[in-house]
Amino acid sequence: MSDISNAEDKVKLSVYVRPETADKLKSYYKSLGFKTKSDLIDDAINFYCGYLSADDCADFYPEVIKSAVKANLESLENRMGRLLFKHTVELAMMMNIIAAVYNVDEDTLYKLRAKCVSEVKRLNGRINFEDVLRYQRYED
Repeated sequence: MSDISNAEDKVKLSVYVRPETADKLKSYYKSLGFKTKSDLIDDAINFYCGYLSADDCADFYPEVIKSAVKANLESLENRMGRLLFKHTVELAMMMNIIAAVYNVDEDTLYKLRAKCVSEVKRLNGRINFEDVLRYQRYED
């Protein structure tokens, strides 16, 4: 809130507003911490003009909303990180078991990686074990 109650720093401006807007102004300006109705109007105009011209309107969101969204995002980030870590551990275990059991040559591994990359891209990450099993049994 700006303190613009010094009269010599002001320019007189006549403004027409609806009666309900004038009633709001009369009832709120003191409770919002403004010394005069003019101070509230000046602050509101500056805020709104800043809002309209800002590329990132996040500066105008109430702090409580910003902190709640930030906390939710941090919680989600932590949860996703833990899930990815667990998933990676399970994948590493599976890869080590498969590598210990099967003797796959470098050329086959290279071709398999290329095929898997194109499949995952084509299916947009929606790959399931049944489809892979069917491919391995009938396409080999």
